[in-house]
Amino acid sequence: MNVLYAILSESWRLLVDASVYMLFGMLMGGMLKVFLNPAAVSKHLGQGRFSSVFKAAFLGVPVPLCSCGVLPAAASLKRQGANKGAVTAFLISTPESGVDSIATSYALLDPIMTVARPVAAFVTAACAGILENLIESPKHTVADKPDLTCPVDGCCSGVECPPEEHNRHHSFPEKIAAGIGFAFGDLWNDLAGWFLVGILLAGIIGALIPIDVLTHYLGGGLPAMLLMLAMGIPIYICATASTPIAAALILKGVSPGAALVFLLAGPATNVTSLTVLMGVLGKRATAIYLITLSVLAVACGLAVDQVYLSFGLSAQAVVGKAAEIVPEWARTLGAVVLLGLSVKPVFRKLKNLLTHGGHGCQHSDHPGVHSEDLDACVEGREGGSICASGPT
Repeated sequence: MNVLYAILSESWRLLVDASVYMLFGMLMGGMLKVFLNPAAVSKHLGQGRFSSVFKAAFLGVPVPLCSCGVLPAAASLKRQGANKGAVTAFLISTPESGVDSIATSYALLDPIMTVARPVAAFVTAACAGILENLIESPKHTVADKPDLTCPVDGCCSGVECPPEEHNRHHSFPEKIAAGIGFAFGDLWNDLAGWFLVGILLAGIIGALIPIDVLTHYLGGGLPAMLLMLAMGIPIYICATASTPIAAALILKGVSPGAALVFLLAGPATNVTSLTVLMGVLGKRATAIYLITLSVLAVACGLAVDQVYLSFGLSAQAVVGKAAEIVPEWARTLGAVVLLGLSVKPVFRKLKNLLTHGGHGCQHSDHPGVHSEDLDACVEGREGGSICASGPT
């Protein structure tokens, strides 16, 4: 009973610290959904061996999608004419970062890690995308007609209603309301289960694993980075859920660089998504994706450890201190709100697991993503074809 209490107590502490920042991150994710037109994004990613990659890597950083949720979006970009390098960059930077995970990183980690995470995501994504385009020149194909469906409520397809005209159909308050609905509806439905699992795992690490065990094996250096890489590549965990685990590991003596390797490799890879990537990009592009991500994740981890060493900082001493800026009552209220919002999506996910046995990539109700397309993509039924029919 004491062990269970210790785990729940540690998990609750992490949830309270992260709650307000998590709510803010979700809100920003909802605004991105409404105000960032995916058709406008995709048209910039088809031309240029370098510019398209940098654009895709940069645009992927704030988008709050996990390694499975990003697959139909990336496949849609591919269908709309984006070259392989741009798609590769988007596939790496998007799950490794996101406005929600950046906000949670600030709450549970520290300012250095908060900056290092999106920067490392951009660097790894850009390098992998450029390498892909250098090895294989992009084929300039005719792009499909982009999806111009109204991002607010789907009131029109946009075909007979140009975007500039349709912008007048919805007021600014209506767009804000739609963004809030998406943030605390679809987006949190996708994140809730994994985030709470991450919080619980972090609680287990904090309550049960002795400090000297992790310090001995993961205190820093190349062996620690490689071990964290081996742990992160095969598992499925989203960027937001990986953050409390990284915080717990750092508090137990794991170097911030080793934790960063886990934060980069874990969300960007898992066995299911790598299988799907072979159908979307091909075997060679998938190999470039995995090798470049692995090498640069370790390099970024070593660089971050050097930054802490150069400034004489202790990651254990500063981790989680940013959350103390928010009053205790506000953090507690935020935690209660998050738990309340989680009841329905967690119940639905448990029901799906019991009914269907569960899959690595669960379909969500994002507009433009058809469940049969994503299922075919996950099960590898479509070989070399593109496995999605619209942007997320």
